[in-house]
Amino acid sequence: MAVTKVAARRMLKDVGAKRISEAAALELAEVVNGFAYAVAKKAVKLAAHAKRSTIMKEDVDLAK
Repeated sequence: MAVTKVAARRMLKDVGAKRISEAAALELAEVVNGFAYAVAKKAVKLAAHAKRSTIMKEDVDLAK
């Protein structure tokens, strides 16, 4: 599941933005998705290193 432009707009509204350009919403969505995928990839590597196929909360915490 990826963060959509709509979700990015909602995030910006939630923190107080009154108006949001399409470009701003798209950029925020790309930044959030990029960060999330990087964390997920690192969490998978950490679990594999521990010889587990299950990703645990601790893997995600360490990957941040």
